[in-house]
Amino acid sequence: MLAYLLWHRRRQEVGPDAYERAAERFHRSLRHAPPAGFHGSSLTRVGALPWMPDGEWYEDRYLVEDFCALGVLNEAALAAAHQSAHDQVARRHGGSAGGLYRLIEGRRETVAHPLSVWVSRPPGALAPGLGDMLGDGMDPQHAGLWRRQMVLGPAPEYWLLSGELPAGVSPARLPEGWRASTVRGEVIFGG
Repeated sequence: MLAYLLWHRRRQEVGPDAYERAAERFHRSLRHAPPAGFHGSSLTRVGALPWMPDGEWYEDRYLVEDFCALGVLNEAALAAAHQSAHDQVARRHGGSAGGLYRLIEGRRETVAHPLSVWVSRPPGALAPGLGDMLGDGMDPQHAGLWRRQMVLGPAPEYWLLSGELPAGVSPARLPEGWRASTVRGEVIFGG
């Protein structure tokens, strides 16, 4: 299971209500006519992000079965069934970056959780066993641990979605030089 994440913001002259309505319309369009291998999406208002320039950011989360399904989603976004909804949000768009993550532990259904913990390690540091670190204290029925698959922007390597902070991401538990940032957003659409 892969999650394509898109961090985006509105153009300054576009109001938040108009931008959010347009973005939600695109997500609803995908839910109504899902492309092959598509398992749902969500739209979350996340505000500031530690690795992005100042601004009010949104996070789209698109769940796909595999890399082939990601290509299908890419083509479908601009196909006749979704083009109008895509164009509406694109006209209001003011900048973006992306990330691609693979589910390594837990459940994909957590993709609409408002709480994200982003974990990065210093360059060259070896990754300890995930069970010894990030997943410690995580309820795999109600949380999901994801790892970056491709570098498409400056986002951290690990992404943990959970209703509460597990022990494995506390500053006292992380190896030296590792950092965890918590982002609590507001889910606008989760489908």
